[in-house]
Amino acid sequence: MHSLSKSQFTKYLKCPKSLWLYKHAPELRSEIDTTHQAIMDQGTYVGELAQDLFPGGDAIEFDHRNFRGMIERTRELIDSGVKTIYEATFSEKSVLVMVDILHLGEDGWELYEVKSSTRVKPYHLDDAAIQWHVLEHAGLKLSKAAIVVLNNQYVRRGDLDLRDLFRVADVTDEVVERQSRIPETLDTIQDDLSSAKPEILIGSRCKENYDCEFMGHCWSGVPSPSVLDLYRMNGEKRFDLYHSGVVHLEDIPYDHKLNTTQKLQVDTHKSGEPYINTRALEQFLATIDYPVSYLDFETFADAVPRFEGQKVYQQIPFQYSLHVVEKDGAEPLHREFLAPEGEDPRRLFAEALLRDLPATGSIVVYNQSFEKRIIREVAKLFDDLSDEMLALNNRVVDLLIPFQSGAYYHPKFNGSFSIKSVLPALFPDDKDLDYKELEIQNGSAASNQYARLHEVEDGAERERVRDELLRYCELDTLAMVRIYEHIQQATHNRQ
Repeated sequence: MHSLSKSQFTKYLKCPKSLWLYKHAPELRSEIDTTHQAIMDQGTYVGELAQDLFPGGDAIEFDHRNFRGMIERTRELIDSGVKTIYEATFSEKSVLVMVDILHLGEDGWELYEVKSSTRVKPYHLDDAAIQWHVLEHAGLKLSKAAIVVLNNQYVRRGDLDLRDLFRVADVTDEVVERQSRIPETLDTIQDDLSSAKPEILIGSRCKENYDCEFMGHCWSGVPSPSVLDLYRMNGEKRFDLYHSGVVHLEDIPYDHKLNTTQKLQVDTHKSGEPYINTRALEQFLATIDYPVSYLDFETFADAVPRFEGQKVYQQIPFQYSLHVVEKDGAEPLHREFLAPEGEDPRRLFAEALLRDLPATGSIVVYNQSFEKRIIREVAKLFDDLSDEMLALNNRVVDLLIPFQSGAYYHPKFNGSFSIKSVLPALFPDDKDLDYKELEIQNGSAASNQYARLHEVEDGAERERVRDELLRYCELDTLAMVRIYEHIQQATHNRQ
């Protein structure tokens, strides 16, 4: 019999192949990157904080070498009359579960599964269901199953209010309804794990709820580009094409229905030449006034708000980079801001931004919805800065527009218009514009590094990380300067 944990049970329900690989070929797992590690760490913190909803309980200390000891300790606490246990551990019929919070209520034992999401998801119900199954077989009288999630409407005012921060969803009926199917599912899992690797095709499930740790293995045969890169094509339609043998862009039948951008993507791939609509680019350039300020923000989001007036998972700006070009052809002047770690950065951020930005001219960003939203949120916090902050949004111009609108399409964009796709396509040999030359290479990494920076005790290490954050953010705005210049040049060359 293959032993199973509750996470492995839900893994199987998402994809049987994933669990088979986990059991038989764990060396094929991708390494956990900093983004996913940060998500896991955040989940651990939320789980520990939720224990205070039921204070005074006893915790089972985790020991991966001695699950039997954890199970025995759980039984000892129950027999001694303890009413609340954190990480209560049980094993029945080769299934091991650890209950986030087990509490003895008036009508029996209640299990609480804590999640760092803001809503109950289907796999959360499966997670609670397998726990119910094991605890019931262990002889516990159960009266309630609940999923504890974060309240996305919570705003911190003073000390944390855990009763408002968390939302407890009673899912007893849904969990009980699933019980009749669990024995058969467990038998099927054991049969599948004892058989050859399941032949399951890649599909949308690979990225549902999470990126599977075996994607690197299962997707290793997918060429780049492929039909899976088609811009905004429905996921199932893309996979239907791929699995029917239409793998490469040039394999797509001439009569297959594509939208304008998808057709542009296929046509430029076949020709190997970029598509440039000079008139559309000229119209875009005409919307920009000097001095031009190229601006980029970096933000982090806490599951549990740290600062006054902060919401659950609210994006908090902590850094910006600014390149200002006073007139056409002038060298850009660079300005930057990086807040002190460990304190609310928003007031300092707003004051520095208003000080550094020219009073007139266009503010060029990449994907304006993000920067505009951050500006609006910061403006709401400070009445004395509100009008000035909101006025900035009236000057914003989105550098994404000429690419997303199809005015400029390069075959190496590969169906993506992010700056990380556009920049290397336009400047393939310029190492000064290569994010891969940096230690911090994307916004998620920057966010994670800053969010934890106040916990770093080594002052030299903190300064090193701060330097890397500045380098990364500076490249974001320098990239916009060079992209804009490239658009100008492309327009002039075709006049």
